[in-house]
Amino acid sequence: MTDILIEEPAPGVASTQRPGSRVAARRRPPGRNRAWWALLFIGPAGLGLFVFYLWPVVRGIYLSFQEVGPFGGETFAGLDNFITVFQEPDLARSLVNTLLYAGIALLGIPIAMVVAVLLNTRGLRFRGLFRVMFFIPVVTMPVAVALVWRLLLNVDYGVVNLTLESVGLPGVAWLSTPWVNIVILSVIGIWMALGTQIIILTAGLQGIPESILEAAELDGAGPIRRFWSITAPMLSPTTFLLCVLSVIASMQVFDLVYLMIDRVSNPAFAQSKTLVYLFYEKGFIQHDLGAAAAIACILLLIILALSAVQFFLQRKWVHYE
Repeated sequence: MTDILIEEPAPGVASTQRPGSRVAARRRPPGRNRAWWALLFIGPAGLGLFVFYLWPVVRGIYLSFQEVGPFGGETFAGLDNFITVFQEPDLARSLVNTLLYAGIALLGIPIAMVVAVLLNTRGLRFRGLFRVMFFIPVVTMPVAVALVWRLLLNVDYGVVNLTLESVGLPGVAWLSTPWVNIVILSVIGIWMALGTQIIILTAGLQGIPESILEAAELDGAGPIRRFWSITAPMLSPTTFLLCVLSVIASMQVFDLVYLMIDRVSNPAFAQSKTLVYLFYEKGFIQHDLGAAAAIACILLLIILALSAVQFFLQRKWVHYE
């Protein structure tokens, strides 16, 4: 509770306040106990952030300069882990595959923007149903998604190849052909992330004043013209956010590669690795924790560099007013 201080007249000075008048009061500055209350409320979230996010980063950077034995024990190794990683024959191909996946995944943002605009059309029936249908892949477990798509893309009895053969086209080894399988995984990644992007873009569309669109319509601007001249520029901050999030998530792709590209039977496995899969292979199969930590540090630097480039380029195409 806030303490109230009553000003009393000095000795020998008659009080100018009359009975019943408001007593002059001033507030004391808040006590230190309020800081403890604030710390109590933000403490659990801050502790979780430190334990599950900040500490693993610090620990990973530390291990990248250590040689870790199979049964524990750490010895300073300097840059040996990084030298080993850069001499890895699969590193260059893994980096190219990861960047290719991230670049194709960005194509899902304009698709999501068009879908969000269509779903935001006035008078559209079953709008909620369409949004649920687009959002179902987001809440579906990646294992289930991968198993379903493996059945659909199977060379012998997959629905996709059977459809192609029914119209006279040859079937394709979608998951066993280098480069083709990365493109297919990217398309599946777009499909999985489309629901989240549509929801975020729909929230951005709610911030565009209807008066501006109505004024443009009265001036004779058609739907396409209104989209390019009004909707797209005013959605640019939301689009920029999705670009940053999409690149960060795509650079960490692992589950689709692990679940859809078979390590034993797929002949294109060696050409289909990503950086995170290479990290998994070094750390959990070869048990080289130092090299795995070095790969994680390299991936962190690449993500930071790509994010910095995006923040630099956003000055030219993102409009905040």
